[in-house]
Amino acid sequence: MSAAAVKKYVVAGLLVWLPLAVTIWVLSFLLGALDGVFAWLLSATQAVLPESARAGIEQLRHVPGLGVLIVAVGLLLTGVFAANFVGQWWLRQWHVVMGKIPIVKSIYSSVKQVSDTLFSTSGNAFREAVLVQYPRAGSWTIAFVTGKPGGEVAACLGADYVSVYVPTTPNPTSGFFLMMPRSDVHALEMSVDEALKYVISMGVVVPGSEPPAPPVALAAGRN
Repeated sequence: MSAAAVKKYVVAGLLVWLPLAVTIWVLSFLLGALDGVFAWLLSATQAVLPESARAGIEQLRHVPGLGVLIVAVGLLLTGVFAANFVGQWWLRQWHVVMGKIPIVKSIYSSVKQVSDTLFSTSGNAFREAVLVQYPRAGSWTIAFVTGKPGGEVAACLGADYVSVYVPTTPNPTSGFFLMMPRSDVHALEMSVDEALKYVISMGVVVPGSEPPAPPVALAAGRN
């Protein structure tokens, strides 16, 4: 078997296993994070329980998957509580308390504003994929509309501007925040998910096209 054939088969094997390995790695990271939250909750619980009950609590650390289940149930119950009238009142009081703590209020309010914008069903963040010229005229990239400038910034701009987020490749969690004239922003028909795949794949996965066919082995009889 020639060196070219060996290289082709190695690349074909890599294309089969790499997506699975990355998926397993991401899931392992998430499960580890959830288990860490569960371990912290157990430690906090043990601190307030009598000595006789701590042994039973300690055994829960060794139950596989229990941390993920407990955290998921906790998030579900929290969501149910926050969705009703009583829960919303308590949340407002909690926000008021957190807003009065020095240093903490700056971090908490900033994170809350970003999370509300990104995950709220009524928000405008990442609702539309657009095409913009960046970093210079003639160079085009995909961006996501995050809203419109407001307050003092909007008064200084004095025109119809939109706020866009230009992600980096292949890691879209970092990027650049730009405010551009609406006339310089070209709307795309592709969905946000399709645009993200396009960015992450560095243009390999084209929206609307068929997925790439799996590598084909060399024809029989060739070396």
